[in-house]
Amino acid sequence: MERENMVKSVSRALDIITIVSLKKGGVGVTEIANQIDINKSSVYRILSTLVQYGYIEQDEETGKYKLGYKFLEVSSRLLDSIDLRSEAKPYLQELENETNEVIHLVVYDQGEVVYIEKLEGNETLRMHSKVGKRAPMHCTSVGKAILANLPASVVMEILERKGMPLHTNKTITDIDVFLLELNHVRQKGFALDLEENEYGITCIAVPIFDHLGKPIAAVSISGPTMRMTDERLKQLQEKMIYVGRQISKRLGYENKIS
Repeated sequence: MERENMVKSVSRALDIITIVSLKKGGVGVTEIANQIDINKSSVYRILSTLVQYGYIEQDEETGKYKLGYKFLEVSSRLLDSIDLRSEAKPYLQELENETNEVIHLVVYDQGEVVYIEKLEGNETLRMHSKVGKRAPMHCTSVGKAILANLPASVVMEILERKGMPLHTNKTITDIDVFLLELNHVRQKGFALDLEENEYGITCIAVPIFDHLGKPIAAVSISGPTMRMTDERLKQLQEKMIYVGRQISKRLGYENKIS
């Protein structure tokens, strides 16, 4: 019986925390009691305990209760403990299973992308990419997916510093054309590499955002152009956008995404 009461108290405490979190200006004891249908003295005791541990704070002027800074401390530890590769891995494997193509996970670093995960798929495909290798941003779908979501000043600094060297005869090297391409990528939510980095290879990529909304990584599907037709790329768009959003959510990014 005592254990059951303890569990019920924990449940009520979590309900109270949820109610408090939804009210920016704070919430009073009576309002909380009415919402979870328990007496005010019980609500007050739970709130007092949460205040003692720093999870709830009481406004001295209004007497209302708000979330405490303890949650920031706990959430920062959670964010520090998040491992991009492990969070993304189930989604990468799902893409590999569904497409049988090469799946890449890259991170943005100093004006380039770095491959941190590569799933080979079941189809034979020779590519230059390998874990630990760096690649340019202007001619890769992963690079364009990240660039499209960086501030314009950062994009220009990268392009000026790194240049836009030709990798194939399909590489975009005109800066105005490229900036227009990034605008399209930002609007559509995905980027394409139409043999711009390697002949015979077509890729589709989406950005991954961290808890601050910064584009820190990207995930892509790469395959031979003969298989990655316009029709197939169109079929993959929705799935890729979904995967990018789900991985971003795992990293703490919300921004009203579903």
